[in-house]
Amino acid sequence: MAEHHHSHDHHHHRPDHPGSSLRGAAALTIAFAVVEALGGWWTGSLALLSDAGHMFTDGAALALGALAAWMARRPPSQRHSYGLGRAEVVAALVNAAAMLVIVIALAYESIVRLKTPTAVNGGVAAGIAAVGLMLNLWVIRRLHGHDMNTRAARLHVVGDALGSVAALGAGTVIYFSGWTLVDPMASLAICVLIAVSSVRLLRESTHALMEGVPHGLSVEVIGAEMARIDGVLSVHDLHVWQISGSRIALSAHIVVRSMGHWERLLVELQARLHDKFGIDHITLQPESTVRPLVRH
Repeated sequence: MAEHHHSHDHHHHRPDHPGSSLRGAAALTIAFAVVEALGGWWTGSLALLSDAGHMFTDGAALALGALAAWMARRPPSQRHSYGLGRAEVVAALVNAAAMLVIVIALAYESIVRLKTPTAVNGGVAAGIAAVGLMLNLWVIRRLHGHDMNTRAARLHVVGDALGSVAALGAGTVIYFSGWTLVDPMASLAICVLIAVSSVRLLRESTHALMEGVPHGLSVEVIGAEMARIDGVLSVHDLHVWQISGSRIALSAHIVVRSMGHWERLLVELQARLHDKFGIDHITLQPESTVRPLVRH
């Protein structure tokens, strides 16, 4: 019977895991998105409505992220031998796609408003945007972690903070000058910000789902590093892929000089892959210099 390592239980000792900060941030962001949407409707500010739309997708993104972080910490089961870590990547993909849909709707409305400007209560709009900006900055400070999921959430909130700055600027300009065209222009600027971050995230999460080599890693470099270990003759059938937002897996066939040294080589290879590349989920198959005739 294989022994069980309780590596998935470490979060019980650390209450401040990414999921908890995502959860609190999600609740606050969604609550304020409602306030901002009502404010945008009341003041007639499209920039504020755009920011509310962005903030609402932020809230949904953070909530999705919290759910994905919780799922990623579930232990592996018979049906999901890797656990549910891939949920983080799926959540990032859904986030990005949702934001792109909202961008298209807001950009269309902005273009309509540029042709037929409407009255905006700039002072109130600026006040609401300022409160939104403070909330965004507070959330950014709370979101720590470097996995794909948390970075996706932080990207949303940074974009949202910039959106709040645009809405604040538009409201202030309207309050002092009465030039209402600045409102749809600010809204379009917010749309560009959201679109850029969404496309980047969409590419990254799709790449992970397609079992691509994680960003910043090279199969060639990893293979060369493994082959440098004394006793390893060559490395082939090397695969590197992302299981979750933060877990990377590797499998490879290792041609060794002597099968008798395999245990020592295995320990060395695991240590080298962990220290140099942060790869911990490793499956290695040793082979002697006598290669099989049948290759697949």
